[in-house]
Amino acid sequence: MVENGGPTAKATESVTTGHIEEFARMVSARFAPLSINTDRAERFKGRILGRDLGDLEVFDVTANQHEVLRTEPIASQTPKGSYMLHIQLEGIGVISQDGREAVLQPGDMAFYDSDRGYSLSLDDDFRNGIMVFPRRQLAIPVESAGQLTATRISGTEGLGVVVVPFLTHLARNLDQIPGHSGLRLAHNALDMITTVLHEKLGATWEGDTELVRRENQLRQVRAYIEDNLADPVLNPQQIAAANFMSVRQLHAFFSKEGTTVSAWIRTRRLERCRADLNDRLQDTLPVSSIAARSGLVDAAYFSRLFKGAYGESPSDFRQRMRRRGGPE
Repeated sequence: MVENGGPTAKATESVTTGHIEEFARMVSARFAPLSINTDRAERFKGRILGRDLGDLEVFDVTANQHEVLRTEPIASQTPKGSYMLHIQLEGIGVISQDGREAVLQPGDMAFYDSDRGYSLSLDDDFRNGIMVFPRRQLAIPVESAGQLTATRISGTEGLGVVVVPFLTHLARNLDQIPGHSGLRLAHNALDMITTVLHEKLGATWEGDTELVRRENQLRQVRAYIEDNLADPVLNPQQIAAANFMSVRQLHAFFSKEGTTVSAWIRTRRLERCRADLNDRLQDTLPVSSIAARSGLVDAAYFSRLFKGAYGESPSDFRQRMRRRGGPE
Protein backbone atom coordinates (compact mmCIF):
# COMPACT_ATOMS: atom_id res chain seq x y z
CA MET A 1 0.00 0.00 0.00
CA VAL A 2 1.22 3.46 -0.87
CA GLU A 3 0.29 6.32 1.44
CA ASN A 4 0.68 9.94 0.61
CA GLY A 5 -0.01 13.29 2.20
CA GLY A 6 1.30 15.41 -0.62
CA PRO A 7 0.58 19.08 -1.32
CA THR A 8 -2.79 20.16 -2.56
CA ALA A 9 -1.53 21.35 -5.96
CA LYS A 10 -3.99 21.97 -8.75
CA ALA A 11 -3.37 20.20 -12.05
CA THR A 12 -3.95 22.00 -15.33
CA GLU A 13 -1.93 19.61 -17.47
CA SER A 14 -1.71 15.94 -18.35
CA VAL A 15 0.55 13.78 -16.20
CA THR A 16 1.24 10.09 -16.79
CA THR A 17 3.18 7.53 -14.77
CA GLY A 18 3.93 3.82 -14.77
CA HIS A 19 4.65 3.69 -11.03
CA ILE A 20 1.96 3.22 -8.40
CA GLU A 21 3.95 5.30 -5.89
CA GLU A 22 4.09 8.26 -8.24
CA PHE A 23 0.41 7.86 -9.08
CA ALA A 24 -0.41 7.98 -5.36
CA ARG A 25 1.47 11.26 -5.08
CA MET A 26 -0.32 12.65 -8.13
CA VAL A 27 -3.75 11.72 -6.78
CA SER A 28 -3.02 13.00 -3.27
CA ALA A 29 -1.79 16.32 -4.64
CA ARG A 30 -4.82 16.89 -6.78
CA PHE A 31 -7.62 15.56 -4.59
CA ALA A 32 -6.69 14.89 -0.96
CA PRO A 33 -4.10 12.89 1.01
CA LEU A 34 -4.96 9.19 0.72
CA SER A 35 -3.49 5.74 0.18
CA ILE A 36 -3.58 3.53 -2.92
CA ASN A 37 -3.18 -0.21 -3.27
CA THR A 38 -2.99 -2.39 -6.39
CA ASP A 39 -2.47 -6.10 -7.02
CA ARG A 40 -0.76 -5.39 -10.34
CA ALA A 41 1.98 -2.89 -9.58
CA GLU A 42 4.32 -4.38 -12.17
CA ARG A 43 2.06 -3.36 -15.07
CA PHE A 44 0.43 -0.30 -13.57
CA LYS A 45 -0.12 2.81 -15.64
CA GLY A 46 -2.09 5.91 -14.73
CA ARG A 47 -2.86 9.29 -16.27
CA ILE A 48 -4.54 12.41 -14.91
CA LEU A 49 -5.68 15.27 -17.10
CA GLY A 50 -6.96 18.20 -15.06
CA ARG A 51 -8.44 21.60 -15.67
CA ASP A 52 -9.02 24.38 -13.15
CA LEU A 53 -12.26 26.17 -14.03
CA GLY A 54 -12.52 28.55 -11.10
CA ASP A 55 -14.86 27.07 -8.51
CA LEU A 56 -14.86 23.75 -10.35
CA GLU A 57 -11.86 21.50 -10.94
CA VAL A 58 -12.44 18.78 -13.53
CA PHE A 59 -10.27 15.70 -13.95
CA ASP A 60 -10.15 12.90 -16.49
CA VAL A 61 -8.47 9.91 -14.82
CA THR A 62 -7.41 6.71 -16.59
CA ALA A 63 -5.56 3.84 -14.87
CA ASN A 64 -5.36 0.12 -14.18
CA GLN A 65 -7.00 -1.66 -11.24
CA HIS A 66 -6.43 -0.14 -7.82
CA GLU A 67 -8.13 0.74 -4.54
CA VAL A 68 -8.19 4.15 -2.90
CA LEU A 69 -8.64 4.75 0.83
CA ARG A 70 -9.01 8.05 2.65
CA THR A 71 -9.43 7.17 6.30
CA GLU A 72 -11.42 9.19 8.83
CA PRO A 73 -8.24 10.19 10.76
CA ILE A 74 -6.55 11.42 7.58
CA ALA A 75 -9.72 13.26 6.49
CA SER A 76 -10.07 15.00 9.86
CA GLN A 77 -6.39 16.04 9.84
CA THR A 78 -6.42 17.32 6.26
CA PRO A 79 -9.87 18.86 5.61
CA LYS A 80 -10.45 20.16 2.09
CA GLY A 81 -13.91 21.70 2.45
CA SER A 82 -14.94 20.21 -0.87
CA TYR A 83 -17.34 17.76 -2.45
CA MET A 84 -16.51 15.40 -5.29
CA LEU A 85 -18.64 14.04 -8.09
CA HIS A 86 -17.44 10.81 -9.69
CA ILE A 87 -18.61 9.96 -13.23
CA GLN A 88 -17.86 6.45 -14.45
CA LEU A 89 -16.75 6.80 -18.07
CA GLU A 90 -15.32 3.32 -18.65
CA GLY A 91 -14.97 0.19 -16.51
CA ILE A 92 -16.63 -0.41 -13.15
CA GLY A 93 -16.15 1.53 -9.92
CA VAL A 94 -17.37 1.12 -6.35
CA ILE A 95 -17.58 4.09 -3.97
CA SER A 96 -18.11 3.61 -0.22
CA GLN A 97 -18.89 6.32 2.34
CA ASP A 98 -21.16 6.75 5.37
CA GLY A 99 -22.04 3.06 5.44
CA ARG A 100 -23.31 3.09 1.86
CA GLU A 101 -21.85 1.58 -1.30
CA ALA A 102 -22.51 2.64 -4.90
CA VAL A 103 -21.60 0.29 -7.74
CA LEU A 104 -21.10 2.37 -10.88
CA GLN A 105 -21.32 1.25 -14.49
CA PRO A 106 -20.36 3.53 -17.40
CA GLY A 107 -22.85 6.41 -17.45
CA ASP A 108 -23.46 6.37 -13.68
CA MET A 109 -22.21 8.92 -11.19
CA ALA A 110 -21.97 9.32 -7.42
CA PHE A 111 -21.28 12.11 -4.96
CA TYR A 112 -18.98 12.06 -1.92
CA ASP A 113 -17.48 14.34 0.72
CA SER A 114 -13.69 14.73 0.84
CA ASP A 115 -13.84 15.74 4.52
CA ARG A 116 -15.02 12.30 5.60
CA GLY A 117 -13.49 8.89 5.10
CA TYR A 118 -14.21 7.10 1.85
CA SER A 119 -12.91 4.31 -0.35
CA LEU A 120 -12.91 3.62 -4.09
CA SER A 121 -12.45 0.26 -5.79
CA LEU A 122 -11.73 0.61 -9.49
CA ASP A 123 -11.77 -2.10 -12.14
CA ASP A 124 -8.97 -2.70 -14.62
CA ASP A 125 -8.65 -0.23 -17.48
CA PHE A 126 -11.13 2.27 -16.08
CA ARG A 127 -11.73 5.91 -16.91
CA ASN A 128 -13.40 8.39 -14.56
CA GLY A 129 -14.45 11.99 -14.69
CA ILE A 130 -14.04 13.65 -11.29
CA MET A 131 -15.36 17.08 -10.41
CA VAL A 132 -14.22 18.86 -7.26
CA PHE A 133 -15.96 21.95 -5.90
CA PRO A 134 -16.21 23.85 -2.59
CA ARG A 135 -18.99 22.83 -0.21
CA ARG A 136 -20.33 26.36 -0.33
CA GLN A 137 -21.19 25.95 -4.02
CA LEU A 138 -23.83 23.36 -3.25
CA ALA A 139 -27.04 25.01 -2.04
CA ILE A 140 -27.91 22.02 0.12
CA PRO A 141 -27.49 21.88 3.92
CA VAL A 142 -24.43 19.85 4.92
CA GLU A 143 -26.46 17.32 6.90
CA SER A 144 -28.79 16.84 3.94
CA ALA A 145 -25.91 16.42 1.51
CA GLY A 146 -24.65 13.66 3.81
CA GLN A 147 -27.73 11.62 2.86
CA LEU A 148 -26.56 11.52 -0.76
CA THR A 149 -22.99 10.28 -0.41
CA ALA A 150 -22.13 6.98 -2.13
CA THR A 151 -25.56 6.85 -3.77
CA ARG A 152 -25.71 5.82 -7.42
CA ILE A 153 -27.18 8.37 -9.82
CA SER A 154 -28.11 6.77 -13.12
CA GLY A 155 -27.53 8.44 -16.45
CA THR A 156 -30.64 6.74 -17.84
CA GLU A 157 -33.22 7.93 -15.29
CA GLY A 158 -34.69 11.25 -14.18
CA LEU A 159 -32.52 14.33 -14.60
CA GLY A 160 -29.49 12.08 -15.00
CA VAL A 161 -30.55 11.61 -18.62
CA VAL A 162 -29.76 15.29 -19.23
CA VAL A 163 -27.02 15.99 -16.69
CA VAL A 164 -24.73 12.96 -17.07
CA PRO A 165 -24.10 13.39 -20.83
CA PHE A 166 -23.20 17.07 -20.32
CA LEU A 167 -20.77 16.31 -17.49
CA THR A 168 -19.34 13.34 -19.40
CA HIS A 169 -18.55 15.48 -22.45
CA LEU A 170 -17.03 18.13 -20.20
CA ALA A 171 -14.69 15.60 -18.57
CA ARG A 172 -13.73 13.96 -21.87
CA ASN A 173 -12.90 17.21 -23.66
CA LEU A 174 -10.92 19.30 -21.18
CA ASP A 175 -8.29 20.28 -23.73
CA GLN A 176 -10.97 21.67 -26.06
CA ILE A 177 -12.42 24.22 -23.64
CA PRO A 178 -11.33 27.86 -24.10
CA GLY A 179 -10.73 29.87 -20.95
CA HIS A 180 -13.67 32.24 -20.56
CA SER A 181 -16.05 29.63 -21.97
CA GLY A 182 -14.70 27.18 -19.42
CA LEU A 183 -15.72 29.46 -16.57
CA ARG A 184 -19.24 29.66 -17.93
CA LEU A 185 -19.41 25.91 -18.49
CA ALA A 186 -18.25 25.40 -14.90
CA HIS A 187 -21.08 27.60 -13.65
CA ASN A 188 -23.57 25.60 -15.72
CA ALA A 189 -22.08 22.32 -14.51
CA LEU A 190 -22.42 23.35 -10.86
CA ASP A 191 -26.04 24.34 -11.44
CA MET A 192 -26.72 20.97 -13.04
CA ILE A 193 -25.00 19.06 -10.25
CA THR A 194 -27.01 20.94 -7.64
CA THR A 195 -30.25 20.32 -9.55
CA VAL A 196 -29.75 16.57 -9.95
CA LEU A 197 -28.79 16.24 -6.28
CA HIS A 198 -31.91 18.17 -5.30
CA GLU A 199 -33.97 15.70 -7.28
CA LYS A 200 -32.22 12.82 -5.54
CA LEU A 201 -32.85 14.41 -2.16
CA GLY A 202 -36.52 14.86 -2.96
CA ALA A 203 -36.88 11.10 -3.25
CA THR A 204 -35.38 10.61 0.23
CA TRP A 205 -37.38 13.44 1.83
CA GLU A 206 -40.89 12.27 1.02
CA GLY A 207 -42.99 12.99 4.09
CA ASP A 208 -40.27 15.06 5.81
CA THR A 209 -41.77 18.50 5.26
CA GLU A 210 -39.42 20.24 7.72
CA LEU A 211 -36.31 19.21 5.79
CA VAL A 212 -37.89 20.25 2.51
CA ARG A 213 -38.91 23.62 3.95
CA ARG A 214 -35.47 24.36 5.37
CA GLU A 215 -33.67 23.32 2.21
CA ASN A 216 -35.93 25.48 0.05
CA GLN A 217 -35.45 28.47 2.33
CA LEU A 218 -31.68 28.11 2.18
CA ARG A 219 -31.79 28.04 -1.62
CA GLN A 220 -33.98 31.15 -1.70
CA VAL A 221 -31.72 33.04 0.69
CA ARG A 222 -28.58 32.19 -1.26
CA ALA A 223 -30.26 33.15 -4.53
CA TYR A 224 -31.32 36.49 -3.05
CA ILE A 225 -27.77 37.19 -1.89
CA GLU A 226 -26.39 36.26 -5.30
CA ASP A 227 -28.83 38.58 -7.05
CA ASN A 228 -27.98 41.49 -4.75
CA LEU A 229 -24.19 41.27 -4.37
CA ALA A 230 -23.87 44.58 -6.22
CA ASP A 231 -25.65 46.36 -3.37
CA PRO A 232 -22.82 47.70 -1.16
CA VAL A 233 -25.12 47.91 1.89
CA LEU A 234 -26.50 44.37 1.60
CA ASN A 235 -26.96 43.19 5.18
CA PRO A 236 -28.64 40.48 7.30
CA GLN A 237 -31.64 42.67 8.15
CA GLN A 238 -32.40 43.30 4.48
CA ILE A 239 -31.91 39.63 3.55
CA ALA A 240 -34.11 38.39 6.39
CA ALA A 241 -36.91 40.84 5.56
CA ALA A 242 -36.84 39.93 1.87
CA ASN A 243 -37.12 36.24 2.73
CA PHE A 244 -39.83 36.61 5.41
CA MET A 245 -37.79 35.38 8.36
CA SER A 246 -36.19 36.86 11.44
CA VAL A 247 -32.54 37.88 11.53
CA ARG A 248 -32.06 35.24 14.21
CA GLN A 249 -33.42 32.53 11.90
CA LEU A 250 -31.17 33.75 9.10
CA HIS A 251 -28.06 33.56 11.27
CA ALA A 252 -29.09 30.07 12.43
CA PHE A 253 -29.27 28.87 8.82
CA PHE A 254 -25.71 29.91 8.09
CA SER A 255 -24.39 28.78 11.47
CA LYS A 256 -25.52 25.24 10.64
CA GLU A 257 -23.48 25.52 7.44
CA GLY A 258 -20.37 26.45 9.41
CA THR A 259 -20.26 30.09 8.36
CA THR A 260 -21.93 33.48 8.92
CA VAL A 261 -24.12 35.65 6.71
CA SER A 262 -21.44 38.33 6.40
CA ALA A 263 -18.71 35.80 5.64
CA TRP A 264 -20.86 34.23 2.93
CA ILE A 265 -21.52 37.61 1.28
CA ARG A 266 -17.83 38.52 1.45
CA THR A 267 -16.73 35.18 -0.01
CA ARG A 268 -19.20 35.31 -2.88
CA ARG A 269 -18.17 38.87 -3.73
CA LEU A 270 -14.50 37.91 -3.81
CA GLU A 271 -15.17 34.81 -5.88
CA ARG A 272 -17.16 36.80 -8.42
CA CYS A 273 -14.43 39.45 -8.64
CA ARG A 274 -11.76 36.78 -9.05
CA ALA A 275 -13.68 35.19 -11.93
CA ASP A 276 -14.13 38.59 -13.62
CA LEU A 277 -10.44 39.44 -13.21
CA ASN A 278 -9.61 36.13 -14.90
CA ASP A 279 -11.87 36.88 -17.87
CA ARG A 280 -10.11 38.50 -20.82
CA LEU A 281 -13.42 39.80 -22.13
CA GLN A 282 -13.29 42.20 -19.17
CA ASP A 283 -9.66 43.31 -19.56
CA THR A 284 -10.67 46.90 -20.30
CA LEU A 285 -12.49 47.26 -16.99
CA PRO A 286 -10.44 48.76 -14.14
CA VAL A 287 -10.03 46.61 -11.05
CA SER A 288 -12.01 49.15 -9.04
CA SER A 289 -14.97 48.89 -11.43
CA ILE A 290 -15.00 45.10 -11.21
CA ALA A 291 -14.98 45.34 -7.42
CA ALA A 292 -17.74 47.96 -7.36
CA ARG A 293 -19.99 45.76 -9.52
CA SER A 294 -19.91 43.21 -6.72
CA GLY A 295 -20.63 45.73 -3.97
CA LEU A 296 -17.02 46.41 -2.92
CA VAL A 297 -16.86 50.15 -3.55
CA ASP A 298 -13.79 50.88 -1.39
CA ALA A 299 -10.85 49.96 -3.64
CA ALA A 300 -8.28 49.82 -0.83
CA TYR A 301 -10.53 47.63 1.31
CA PHE A 302 -11.18 45.32 -1.65
CA SER A 303 -7.46 44.98 -2.32
CA ARG A 304 -6.80 44.01 1.31
CA LEU A 305 -9.64 41.47 1.29
CA PHE A 306 -8.50 39.95 -1.99
CA LYS A 307 -4.88 39.65 -0.89
CA GLY A 308 -5.94 38.13 2.42
CA ALA A 309 -8.04 35.52 0.62
CA TYR A 310 -5.77 34.69 -2.32
CA GLY A 311 -2.28 35.77 -1.30
CA GLU A 312 -1.80 38.47 -3.95
CA SER A 313 -3.32 41.78 -4.97
CA PRO A 314 -6.13 41.89 -7.57
CA SER A 315 -3.79 43.54 -10.10
CA ASP A 316 -1.05 40.98 -9.55
CA PHE A 317 -3.55 38.16 -9.94
CA ARG A 318 -4.85 39.58 -13.21
CA GLN A 319 -1.34 40.05 -14.59
CA ARG A 320 -0.27 36.56 -13.56
CA MET A 321 -3.28 35.02 -15.28
CA ARG A 322 -2.43 36.89 -18.46
CA ARG A 323 1.23 35.83 -18.38
CA ARG A 324 0.31 32.16 -18.11
CA GLY A 325 -2.34 32.42 -20.81
CA GLY A 326 -5.51 32.74 -18.77
CA PRO A 327 -9.05 32.72 -20.14
CA GLU A 328 -9.43 34.14 -23.62
